[in-house]
Amino acid sequence: MQLVEPRPNRPIPIRITPLIDVVFILLVFFMLTSRLLPVDYLELANNTTSRSSVTGEPLPVLNVTANGLIQWQDQTMPLDQLLPELARAGVSEVNLATTAQTNLGAFTRTLSELTSHGIDTHWKRTDPKTP
Repeated sequence: MQLVEPRPNRPIPIRITPLIDVVFILLVFFMLTSRLLPVDYLELANNTTSRSSVTGEPLPVLNVTANGLIQWQDQTMPLDQLLPELARAGVSEVNLATTAQTNLGAFTRTLSELTSHGIDTHWKRTDPKTP
C-alpha cells in the first residue's frame, strides 16, 4: 500500500524574484560605499617630478612644537619670522612634522600659512610613540 503519491516528472521552475532582490540589495550597497570620483583627479601627496633622484636633495623638515614655534635648521622661531627666512632660502616645498604634544590648531595654522604663501607642504607622519 502506497501512502504518498509519487510526484510527476516535470522540472521545478526556478523562482527569480528572490535573486532579483539580492542583486538589487548588492547594487545599492556598492553604490553607497563606492566613490564616484574619476581616477584622473586623485591627489598624490608627494610630487617628486621636479627633483632629480640623482641629486638626492631631501625636502626641508619643519617641526611644529607644542607652543606653536617652528624648528628649522637648528633654529626655533615663530611662523611670521620663519616665512621670510624660507623665501630668502628659496624653499618652495617642505615636509611638516609635529611633536607629540603639538595641538591641532598650531599644526593647521602653520599648514594653512605655508600653503597660502605658495609653499607646497607635505605632512610627515611620525610614530606617536616616539617623543
